[in-house]
Amino acid sequence: MNGVEASRRIMEESPCAILIVTASVSANTSLVYDAMGYGALDATKTPIMANGGLCSESKNLLQKIDAIAQLIGKKVTQPVTFQFGSTPKDVSESLPHIIAIGASTGGPQAVALILNSIETLPNAAIVLIQHIDAEFATGYSEWLNQATQHSVEMAANNGTPEAGKVYLADSIAHLRLNSYRRFIYDPEPASIAYRPSVNVFFHSLASLPVGEVTGVLLTGMGADGAEGLLSLKNHGQHTIAQNQESCIVYGMPKAAVELNAVSEILPLNQIGPAIRNCMSASTS
Repeated sequence: MNGVEASRRIMEESPCAILIVTASVSANTSLVYDAMGYGALDATKTPIMANGGLCSESKNLLQKIDAIAQLIGKKVTQPVTFQFGSTPKDVSESLPHIIAIGASTGGPQAVALILNSIETLPNAAIVLIQHIDAEFATGYSEWLNQATQHSVEMAANNGTPEAGKVYLADSIAHLRLNSYRRFIYDPEPASIAYRPSVNVFFHSLASLPVGEVTGVLLTGMGADGAEGLLSLKNHGQHTIAQNQESCIVYGMPKAAVELNAVSEILPLNQIGPAIRNCMSASTS
């Protein structure tokens, strides 16, 4: 069997962290995203040992293993203190309603299903925070463009969210929305190895006016996004978590539920309609 089928069977029978190692990531892009849809966390090129030394692929493999260890809690790191987003400045451009969606293990397929269940939202911008290596981020946006009816683009540094558009966070750093309501990539907190962090982006939205944000946390290992979702809920925003039965891995949503950070717990196929209902309520 190939890596896609192996990932599917492993996650069905004995879920664990899966890192795909392949001779050519670029030549197998669609298969990589299929495997990630079934639960693989990441992918990297097969290392080639030369003269007994570590090549760049070897170092990259070790870095990914280290990042996954942090993500699933197998490696102890220093606690991260998050700062809430600053109060938005008085800027001329108005900000659309932000639908912030965080995902990890099994995220690609879940995100595609939600996007396909949401028609164009003229008053909202969708921002996707998916744990994915920077090497695959652009390819992921292209994959979503083919798998959904939406046009998905990378969130540009210093860009402003526009209504009716879908943005994907790059993995070069953590994505925030700054006080001038612009996307900013920030290397801090550097102690978080997996980028972009769902918590970092969710926390940056916390100061926006009540009713301007819908936070959604989907399938994934670990607990990233739970604290950020709690900050959104505590500031009066509506929050949604995927239920256990429809998750590939019930890690991130479970952590949010345990923190009482969730307004609604829903099956995956009901999240899109719930988002539409939130938008209808906010515009009525």
